[in-house]
Amino acid sequence: MTYFGYGYGGGGINLRMIIGVIVILFAIISYYGHESVNPTTGEKQHVSMTPDAEISLGLQSAPQMSAQMGGDVPGSDPRAQEVEHIGDLLVARSDAKNSPYRYQFHLLNDTQTINAFALPGGQIFITLGLYEKLSDDAELAGVLGHEIGHVVERHVAQQIEQSRLGQSIVLGTGIAASGRRDGLATWALADLADQMVQLKFSREDESQADQRGLQFMTETGYDPRAMIDVMEILKEVSAGGGEPEFLQTHPDPGNRIEAIDSWMSDHPFLASQLTRGYPLPK
Repeated sequence: MTYFGYGYGGGGINLRMIIGVIVILFAIISYYGHESVNPTTGEKQHVSMTPDAEISLGLQSAPQMSAQMGGDVPGSDPRAQEVEHIGDLLVARSDAKNSPYRYQFHLLNDTQTINAFALPGGQIFITLGLYEKLSDDAELAGVLGHEIGHVVERHVAQQIEQSRLGQSIVLGTGIAASGRRDGLATWALADLADQMVQLKFSREDESQADQRGLQFMTETGYDPRAMIDVMEILKEVSAGGGEPEFLQTHPDPGNRIEAIDSWMSDHPFLASQLTRGYPLPK
């Protein structure tokens, strides 16, 4: 092991340790030094990306995401028109309209994958595999509202920043520990800790998107109890031996049902004034 002497009592400071600590400190300072205010919610977030940059990133990524999942269903298809119609209603009639993003709603021609997701800046996707399992406008509004929630809360931009921070901390730890006998174990523990932190952020994001989705669909006039039916659909698919991709990136439906019930208890509404809408075109 090489030491570069600033010799304190015959000891020294490991250069790798110094470099590792510098990498970690720089990452932490950079992360916490970038703070912006969410243009819709007013929340302070550690995000350096501007809304315009989020829109640009989403628009650049959308064609590739679509191509990977069978491409967009043609706009002349009634099902694609319904997805666009319900999505536009949610934006126009809810607090989502106050966000600076350019929302576009895509129905993907993938019947095998059960999923919905959002790119930064307003590009929102739902697969035919999931769409075909939904029954009415309210259920579709619940799924799309959840994805709009991700956009409004800037979750992808936050995850990019958090991932950079985590990777830098793991890198710095690896450099600092590279000269030690237990260096590999130390690096592995740092990597595991980073994964656990990212998982925690992901779960928090999904819970926040659920609440936003419930808010948006209720403001638009759709019955939020439809989201419970969506969760039941996902539970049924999972119990039947399938594993919806939706469940790989979203919390357990059973837990989400409890959270939805809790949200509705905290936000009483007049069910008679809300609607399930019409059956979805198939």
